[in-house]
Amino acid sequence: MARGAWLRRLLAPGPAGVSLQIATDRVTGVALGRGAREVTAVSTAPLPEGALIASANASNLGDRAAVEAAVRNVLEALPGSPNRLALVVPDSAAKVSLTSFEQIPSRSADLKELVRWQARKTAPFRVEDAQVTYSQGRALEGGGREYVVSLMRRDIVEEYESVCSAAGVHAGVVDLSSFSLINGVLAGRTMSEGDWLLVHVAHSYSTIAVVRHGQLILFRNRSFEGDGNLVDLVHQTTMYHEDRLGGAGFSRVLLVVGLVETSPEEADVLRVTLESRLGVSVQAIGAELALSGAGAEGVSPDLLAAPVGLLLRERSSTETAA
Repeated sequence: MARGAWLRRLLAPGPAGVSLQIATDRVTGVALGRGAREVTAVSTAPLPEGALIASANASNLGDRAAVEAAVRNVLEALPGSPNRLALVVPDSAAKVSLTSFEQIPSRSADLKELVRWQARKTAPFRVEDAQVTYSQGRALEGGGREYVVSLMRRDIVEEYESVCSAAGVHAGVVDLSSFSLINGVLAGRTMSEGDWLLVHVAHSYSTIAVVRHGQLILFRNRSFEGDGNLVDLVHQTTMYHEDRLGGAGFSRVLLVVGLVETSPEEADVLRVTLESRLGVSVQAIGAELALSGAGAEGVSPDLLAAPVGLLLRERSSTETAA
């Protein structure tokens, strides 16, 4: 490694050891130890109904004071005094799309402009007012490429960052809940070659995603309308996967029920219902993440999966770049 690159690496801040998930029904803080999946501490505070309203095109803070208080209480319950953390926000706070290009510009600046130009066609707000991120997706026939594009209004990003700042911490990285779940599964693991399905049920929405060879090939986010409609949506997604994406079933299906008030028995009913409809085994994400440590005891892995997943992604990225 060149000396300049080594010095920049030495001076750069390491990955955060604490992550915070702000959901519409709760705030959850997680601290990881030196072990890759060792949870040393967890803290959760509920949010009153309407305190946080996840939306891609409107203010998300229904009650700023309540959200700030919950964030502060969660951080105070964690060991140490972190000044930097990784932040997980609801999927519904952003617009995610999979965009295809037949030809890919050689210059990164040109690719960035192409992505933004394409995003303008479907964005429900001005792209100029948004934070736009994109990552490489699957290769297409003929040399084209698909990209996973996320748009989040800059003022909404700042809302989430500001409630952290009010508690004296800086959100060094911000990512969506389902992206963090996927990255948590992928981090440090050798996945099977087959496609796999994520079914994520949150307080105000559900997200369904399909991953192939570590790359996202389908992402659907819907406002929450009950289990029956969710099961139908999963079935429709399965049909689309087979008919339009060349899928041949799923190597695994992972279920995440990120609802504080949902009992393990209720989550298991949904799991069995999905198994019956899909004809394939459905696993809770806890078995896949294999979390350890005293902090994880007595806490549903589904409530920890997203904040842990973001930390694992950050650690994995740091190790790869080192």
